[in-house]
Amino acid sequence: MFRPFSFKSRVSNGLASLYSARMILNIGNSLVGLFLPIFLFLVFDHRLSYTLIYYLIYYTAYLFLVALGAKFSLNKIGIKRAIIISTLFGAIYFAILFFITGGRDATAAAGMSQMSIYIFLGVSIIFTALQDLTYWVPVHTEMSKFTDRQNRAKQLSILESSSIAFNAVGPLFAGWVLAQYGYNLLFFLAIFITIISVVPLFYLPPTEEKFSWTYRQTWKELFSRQRRKTVLAFMGDGAENVVSGIVWPIFIWEILKGNFFSVGAISSLIVVSTIFLELLVGKYADSSRRDRILHWGTILYALGWFIKIFIDTAFQIFVVSTYHNLVRLFTRTPFDTVLYERAADSGHYVDEYTVIHEMALMVGRILIILLMLMLVPVFGIGLTFILAALSTLLMNLLIDEKTAQEIRARV
Repeated sequence: MFRPFSFKSRVSNGLASLYSARMILNIGNSLVGLFLPIFLFLVFDHRLSYTLIYYLIYYTAYLFLVALGAKFSLNKIGIKRAIIISTLFGAIYFAILFFITGGRDATAAAGMSQMSIYIFLGVSIIFTALQDLTYWVPVHTEMSKFTDRQNRAKQLSILESSSIAFNAVGPLFAGWVLAQYGYNLLFFLAIFITIISVVPLFYLPPTEEKFSWTYRQTWKELFSRQRRKTVLAFMGDGAENVVSGIVWPIFIWEILKGNFFSVGAISSLIVVSTIFLELLVGKYADSSRRDRILHWGTILYALGWFIKIFIDTAFQIFVVSTYHNLVRLFTRTPFDTVLYERAADSGHYVDEYTVIHEMALMVGRILIILLMLMLVPVFGIGLTFILAALSTLLMNLLIDEKTAQEIRARV
């Protein structure tokens, strides 16, 4: 079995299989991720509000179904089968988007009525929700079980590094594909890569984990007092993801005047500058300084969002985004390490903890989209970057109280 990393401690076959599958998926994400919001923005005739509503519908559906999805995936069909099935749903999702393009040029929906476009986009929401409902809770549960406590941050940093490495090449290649052939070929490649990612999953050893909470109890746990800080931290993470994953690609596409190749090229150039630093962050994140790294990382990352308000040239995109990617490493790896560590410490309740994490992410995403729909028409798109900065600071709430007191004393 292919092992994408090595440590002093033995790496389990389960972790190697899961990493391999996720790295293949990362290849597809590096091709499509940056350009998918732009595709929707074009299909919706350059209306940001419609694009945000598309994601709002998806996030709301996922929020109310994730507990049921976890119970079905873990209790009925099993973790391994659930992850394999999720790849089928993912392939169908991209197939629907491919169909919207008419199999031809795809900067817009070719030869389809507006009503037909909306119907197919509605169906696409169903399949992307089914994909995530059968993927994220099982995957996070497996990651918590298979990662080694002593080397958890190093192991997670490898996955993050692979994502960064693919993102150094993927957007450049995707931008060229879009400039030459349109979205139809890009979605076809995404279908193929998604299907291929299932191969390592056949080597994933079966594990037993049952989701024991009722639907009502899950919601009570989400809003319980003892989980408040953790939930708020996850909400901040989810809210920031909306701006970085949806608004920012559309923003730079408009600054670069709709040049797909330029968007891909500059995005790849930015990522190249951060590939190797992630391994260093992983090393320190496994140390006692992890919470302090997260604290200062979120502050520096929030500062980057404020600076992005003033961007209006390609050169400024490169400089500010390079800085932002660098400081993001000091936020993402420690945050994910704490997430998986606490999930692993939950023992039998690792899957329940994971569901709380997923629900909190969705609440954060829903709330920030609602705020953007109300405020962006009045204050402009720059407001979204302020909201992202404030959301990033919420991630500090994941730091334990003892460490927080030490940080405040030093400041």
